Amino acid sequence: MVDIVLFEPEIPNNTGAIARTCACTHAALHLIKPLGFDISDKSLKRAGLDYWHLLKIKIYNNIEEYFEANGDDNLWLATTKAPMSYYDCDFSSDTVFMFGKETAGLPKWLLEKYRERCIRIPMITDARSLNLSNAAAVLAYEALRQQNFKGLKQFGNMKLEDGV
Repeated sequence: MVDIVLFEPEIPNNTGAIARTCACTHAALHLIKPLGFDISDKSLKRAGLDYWHLLKIKIYNNIEEYFEANGDDNLWLATTKAPMSYYDCDFSSDTVFMFGKETAGLPKWLLEKYRERCIRIPMITDARSLNLSNAAAVLAYEALRQQNFKGLKQFGNMKLEDGV
């Protein structure tokens, strides 16, 4: 299983797209307040389309409440500042990915505390970062690949001649 944790997300469209990825992969979505939007925001719901009934979502008042409820087992912090690539990590068991807010990332104290659990997605040096929802999808699917897509339908009944 994979969980996605968003620390103080600011952009409803990103959170909506991540919610859709979570719904499609049976990943839980954890949101840590403050949120930069109302959870009922139309753009948030629009990005998730008709997948909201499939979503496992939990909302926390602060990061302390998140850790109190969930601990930090199998936690990986996604940051452009990490020296370690996600490619070098073992996500074969339950995995939790934490992402920071779009404008500031994760707090420095958190990155220092979990220094050995900070990972990055390789990219060119001139690029600041991937879009948050794209980064969440990249890491979620890498973990699911390492877990052999357990619980997910890998192959449909569609034939190529049926079209897309």
